Amino acid sequence: MVKNRVATDRLHLWLMLGLTFSTGVIDAVGYLGLDRVFTGNMTGNVVLLGMAFTGGTGLPVLRPALALAFFMVGAALAGRVLRKGPEGWSGRTTGTLLTVALGLTALAVYVALVDVQAEEVLGSITTSVLATMMGIQAATAKRLKVAEITTVVVTSTITGLASDSRLAGGKSPFWARRSSAIALIMAGAVVGALTLKVDLWLGVAVSALLSAVVTLLGHLRHRRDRKAAVAGSAKETALR
Repeated sequence: MVKNRVATDRLHLWLMLGLTFSTGVIDAVGYLGLDRVFTGNMTGNVVLLGMAFTGGTGLPVLRPALALAFFMVGAALAGRVLRKGPEGWSGRTTGTLLTVALGLTALAVYVALVDVQAEEVLGSITTSVLATMMGIQAATAKRLKVAEITTVVVTSTITGLASDSRLAGGKSPFWARRSSAIALIMAGAVVGALTLKVDLWLGVAVSALLSAVVTLLGHLRHRRDRKAAVAGSAKETALR
């Protein structure tokens, strides 16, 4: 039996941090390339909608509203699929994250072939699909229960980092992962903005690749852990 060099919990943390970076990329693409729409950070969309409803601000209404609705649809679908599965990574986890990877890949191809910035409806379809994929991703990350990592928003992470810090009289628990999540979503936004200098599809493709890598690594570890558990159970039975 091959011993894991990295504990499964630690690997899951790294994988979710990878998805956090991916969210930064996607949000930069949506906000800068698709008419100021957040497809991962729904807090941003709620605030944008609130300001837009006052009128005269020039802020979009339709796309943020659709993104919010489709994010919830994605999260609901993933929640239904994952609810019947076991805690931690499972075949269902692989399935939902594979859906994200394939969905983003298909969308990257679509955006590369079609000028989605030319017509309102095409841009709205693009942001809605992105939001759906991010909803699935967020629900999956929530199910994995990696402490302090949601992959789609870092407001609570920033709050925890500050309120639990030694400056605030705390002991700074999870400071490393909290700081990493904040830095990675910012780095992802930088990369997303840079990809727009090439073309809109590139940022989506980068996120698709990251999602695929996370799915593959998580699934391989899940299979290895499952085989180890079966072997351990068989050995224990044989010793009785």
